[in-house]
Amino acid sequence: MSETKRGLEASFKSMDTEEFLDIYFNRPIGYAWALLFNRFGVHPNVVTVLSIFLGIAAGVMFYFPDMKHTVIGILLLIWANHYDSCDGQLARMTGKKTRWGRILDGFAGDVWFFAIYAAICLRLTFQPLPFGMGGEWGWRIWALAAIAGIFCHSQQCTLADYYRNIHLFFLKGKAGSELDNSRQQRELFRSLPWKGNFWWKVFLFSYGNYTRKQERMTPNFQRFYALVQQKYGDNIPQELRDEFRRSSLPLMKYTNILTFNTRAIALYVSLLAGEPWAYFVFEVIVMTSIFVYMRHRHEALSACLYHKYSGR
Repeated sequence: MSETKRGLEASFKSMDTEEFLDIYFNRPIGYAWALLFNRFGVHPNVVTVLSIFLGIAAGVMFYFPDMKHTVIGILLLIWANHYDSCDGQLARMTGKKTRWGRILDGFAGDVWFFAIYAAICLRLTFQPLPFGMGGEWGWRIWALAAIAGIFCHSQQCTLADYYRNIHLFFLKGKAGSELDNSRQQRELFRSLPWKGNFWWKVFLFSYGNYTRKQERMTPNFQRFYALVQQKYGDNIPQELRDEFRRSSLPLMKYTNILTFNTRAIALYVSLLAGEPWAYFVFEVIVMTSIFVYMRHRHEALSACLYHKYSGR
């Protein structure tokens, strides 16, 4: 195996949680960027900030209905995604992994899609409704975007991120996962004075709410995880780790669908077709259906394992 290939594979979180398009397209390009940025001593957080600017620029391009701006916007968003891949790879390559970096990485994706959603809404507000329905989109496109973004996209990404980290926790342990809980975040938040820690406390408050949201969506897993911590602490038997991994692995394809690539492809298709509203409909119907199914399967798995290892 070549040194470049070994380095590329070492920059993955795990092969369990990587998807086809990332393995063969996004990660190799991101790795090439990571090597370049590492040569010049660029911090991973700087790369994340650059991705934010690229994502916003893509959103601006999508405001314009002509094909030239659409293609430029698509290329900018692909570039932003390569930087999003690069920052994590660069962090693992250099050992510069920080919680600030993780939250900034999540914030970057939110900013991209906020810009994209706003651009599409502004573009369509005074455009006629499809299928000869009569009238203009007006407030309807903003309402559709709010439903797609707040109640669908946000929930989907939050849970997909959580399930990936749960899988990594049972696969690699604490060191290979970013599985946090809201109680720890709240305790850390309360332990720090506001003076000299203002922005860090703002982050901890926000991150605590984020982890609490994940926990509320997964009651069966919370019960199982509490049992595992109570019985084994950090010394989880390999048999249990392997059993969880085998059962969780088939669900990773759904977490991958609910992250970036699938929704980006749907966005590109709707924009190239000149019907960007269709992307919001895709979020609400298709992605939500996958989200509900994935959550049901994972909660059923957690309930089954809880009963097996609790003896109840």
